[in-house]
Amino acid sequence: MERLRVVPYDSIWQHLFLEEKKYLQSLLKEHSINIEHIGSTAIPGLSAKPIIDILMVVKDSETIDDYTKELSALGYESKGERGVIGNRYFKKYNHNGDVSHHLHIYDEDSPHILRLISFRDYLRTFNGERERYSRLKHDLSIDFPADSVEYYQGKDSMIKEFEKKAEKWYLNSNDALAKH
Repeated sequence: MERLRVVPYDSIWQHLFLEEKKYLQSLLKEHSINIEHIGSTAIPGLSAKPIIDILMVVKDSETIDDYTKELSALGYESKGERGVIGNRYFKKYNHNGDVSHHLHIYDEDSPHILRLISFRDYLRTFNGERERYSRLKHDLSIDFPADSVEYYQGKDSMIKEFEKKAEKWYLNSNDALAKH
């Protein structure tokens, strides 16, 4: 089993995302509405597993099934819907066989988009919350270095807390911005 690694934030992650975004846009340009860097590597100052999470919003996720072969040529392995209708999930591996990227593809009307973007922006904005989450991730990676299930379960209640706060904050702040 692969050892969990949580490392300090690295600014290279933004560059890795932008590079990957360029490839994905060229491949799926007529289907892609938006491509965002999400997850912990998208949040400056947050410790993270060094895996680039990418959110791609598309008109119709079923059309992505026609591109599985092309995505495979870019190194992505299809993992299907993962129990979420309108979702396509892919993993990409580096030359060592470690996961380097997660690609989350959602239909444009998916409620998961708001959840993912608001969570990211909330932690980018609120330093104290980001530090709390960073400490928890670091502690869990020490307590459960080879048990990803325990690691994710250990983060679950804080993630849910932040998701509620983040969505409310995001919707309120975007309403306020739209009025000005």
